[in-house]
Amino acid sequence: MMDFPAGLSALSDRYDVVLCDVWGVIHNGVQNFPEACDALVKWGETQGPVVLISNSPRPSPDVVPQLDGLNVPRAAYSGFVTSGDATRALLTPHRGKKVWKIGPERDAPLWAGLDLTLAGPEDADFILSSGLYDDETEVPEDYRERLQIAADRGLLFICANPDRVVQRGDRLIFCAGALADLYESLGGPVVMAGKPYGAMYDLALEKAAALLGRPVDRSRVLCIGDGVITDVKGAHDQKLACLFIAKGIHGETAVGPDGQLIPDAVQALLDAEAVGATHAIGDLVW
Repeated sequence: MMDFPAGLSALSDRYDVVLCDVWGVIHNGVQNFPEACDALVKWGETQGPVVLISNSPRPSPDVVPQLDGLNVPRAAYSGFVTSGDATRALLTPHRGKKVWKIGPERDAPLWAGLDLTLAGPEDADFILSSGLYDDETEVPEDYRERLQIAADRGLLFICANPDRVVQRGDRLIFCAGALADLYESLGGPVVMAGKPYGAMYDLALEKAAALLGRPVDRSRVLCIGDGVITDVKGAHDQKLACLFIAKGIHGETAVGPDGQLIPDAVQALLDAEAVGATHAIGDLVW
């Protein structure tokens, strides 16, 4: 049965390794969450490694400067795996082909060095999406007509970020996962990198084992995240324990006017996706 701990320290005797989501748990794209960062620092100092697992479509070395810019302390994590890392493996067989790339130019490290030629939906060999071109103004429906052309041609859609939405400041913005959903509804084939898919967790657990210097006991791994269909489902499918951060993207549903969790609402969110979490808390605190 799911429990509601007061903080991460209440779980310190049960787990050795933390696999922690980034956006929505330790920052919101505009500022970091100091208490969450402090909790991860204390975990690393007293318990074991923290491996960040993010659905960022860029390879992890290219995301670290963003964390630095948000003043997320390096001591809050000892390893980092991104959806971009998993996507690079998916892109390797397509080296030298024509790609319809959907996403902002800031994600260029994702396809660097793969000799890909940019094309449109009419003549590309496949699609790579790291997000919308302009997630400040666009919505997935803006892409329907072009996606239909690609779907009619049967182009493979490689999704570098399975997130459907993410919190930026006090707003929710659309991510590549929302485009992938639309493309699949139009009859196009989709392959996903990142959470909740297994390759992401394999990479993260390999990193954790290297940090521990021994094999990982999966019963002593705690996943932390705020996305039901990414973080919670990923942990659920991998049979790993999960601490659900309920005030993230689902905060309007799971939290009452007094700022307290509504246990029944939290359970309903999980039941709607047929997943379970081991623990739930409002914000990540020590």
